[in-house]
Formats: sequence, C-alpha cells, structure tokens
Amino acid sequence: MFTSLLSNNTPPTEPDTSEPFILLVHGLHQSALYMEFLAKKLQNHGFHTFSFDYDSLGETLDQHSDGLNDWLETHHDPQVTVNMVGHSLGGLVIRDFIARYSQWQIGRCVTLGTPHSGSIKAKYIKDLIPPLIGKSYEKSLDGNIAPLKKGICMGVIAGNVPNNLSQVVLVYHGYQAKLTLDEREHDGAVFVYETRLPSAADHIVLPVSHMEMLVDDTVAYQTAYFLKQGKFKR
Repeated sequence: MFTSLLSNNTPPTEPDTSEPFILLVHGLHQSALYMEFLAKKLQNHGFHTFSFDYDSLGETLDQHSDGLNDWLETHHDPQVTVNMVGHSLGGLVIRDFIARYSQWQIGRCVTLGTPHSGSIKAKYIKDLIPPLIGKSYEKSLDGNIAPLKKGICMGVIAGNVPNNLSQVVLVYHGYQAKLTLDEREHDGAVFVYETRLPSAADHIVLPVSHMEMLVDDTVAYQTAYFLKQGKFKR
C-alpha cells in the first residue's frame, strides 16, 4: 500500500522556512518522496516542512551532510531555528550534519528507526551483496559515527512490529548471537536495542514496522509532540 500511495505523490516544493520549521531526511534506498506522508501529517500539527533528497547509495555520509548544508545555505536563514526528523539512515545523516556544521540554530530532532549503535542487518548485506549498501555503511551504519553534540535535544522512536520479509536476517542473528527475547525486538530492519542513544532526551517504542513509521498517525503525533515539548507523550 505504501508504494502505491507513493507513486501518486508529487515532489516536495520549496518550503516556507519561517518557524516552526522541520527538515525531514529519508533513509536508505529511499528518496524525499518517502517522507511526504509524514510531512503532511506534521503540517497538520502546525509545522512547515521540507523533505531533503540525497543519494543514499552513491554518496558517503560526509557528502550527505555537505549537501544538506548546501541546501540550507541556499534556502534557509541561519537565524531561524530548524527542527530535524530523520528516518533510519537519515537520523545518522542528521547526527553527522550537526557535528560538522555548528553555524545552524538546531531546535529539536527526532529519529525514526535509526540504528544509532550500528546496524547488524546492514553488515550482513554489506558482506553478502555490497552494492545494496553502497557507500552508506562506513562511518554511519557501522556505528562509527560522531557522538551526538552536547545541547542537542533528540528523541528516538523505535518500532517493534517485524512486518518485513527481510526480517529473516534479524531472526537469524538473534539466535546466532543468543540474544534474549527482549533484545530480539525489531521493526523488520533494525533491532530496538540498536536505536538506543544514551545521550538522547527520550526514547519510545511503538507498535509499527520500519516503513510503517512513515505513514503511522501515532508516530506523527509523537514526533510533533516531542518537537514541541522535548519529550514524548506518555
């Protein structure tokens, strides 16, 4: 259903970058269009949005951050606060960008299904079929990324519904690594434990799969709530 809806969507337009503003960053094997469902839901919560596009396979994490900075330099007033929301790899792009470009006024950030400590699934795929990971593994999905910058208020949303055919990789790893039942929770692509970030302001687990995060009403509500309050609604 997600793919069929996506095919009917239109490319993102230039945003109104007045506050409150959110810059959304998509994940691996995706484009900016994948963030447009979530963007529209966040607009209904009173935010202006823009979905940033980048080549998740053909460029490095540094290049993603450079491109994001270039876009902001062209379109955004550095005196205006920007909030950020990243799905999966997009959350790591946000972390790298914040670490490398300190001139921007960063408000609050939310990551959705982002493997902050590294992705075991990405490692398996890199070892078996490297082209499916491209340049996205080094210094990002391998867990070797700069720590979250001090003073950044980041909320982390994880999913625990494995609604994905590729979950077999995670199931296999869970048994091989002798993970406990709690440690085996995942969203079909990322283990819940991989999403944990000690320096995050808050962490919440919702009953959604990795891709359902982008269309789920509760995820959108919790994202908007965190961006306004600095914590998730309990």
